[in-house]
Amino acid sequence: MSQNLSKGIFAAFFSVVVLLLSSQLVFAQEAIPAGDAMAKSVFAVGAMLAAGIAIGVGAVGAGLGIGTAASGACSAVGRNPGVQGKIMMTMLVGMAMAESIAIYALVVSLVLLFANPYMSYFLG
Repeated sequence: MSQNLSKGIFAAFFSVVVLLLSSQLVFAQEAIPAGDAMAKSVFAVGAMLAAGIAIGVGAVGAGLGIGTAASGACSAVGRNPGVQGKIMMTMLVGMAMAESIAIYALVVSLVLLFANPYMSYFLG
């Protein structure tokens, strides 16, 4: 049973990866000027995948941080309701710091997509 489940998860993951990679190649060709089309397409797909991974990891990290902060604050208020104001303020500051990680990841992914500093090295 466990082996069938792991095979199904692997097949689903592989299918999603193939689908995402193939669609990136199709749409990347339109946005890139003429010239060495294959190298530009591969570079564009790599930048798109890197941007997606950057924002994905950043969002997961921010989500985990915000969830942990909220869980800890709820537990603390449940144990000692008298200090709810101080706990709420500390929780909100912690959540803002965790959310800043997602914003940094968004900035990195936008730089990779629209102002990639490595484009001149790879494409000349």
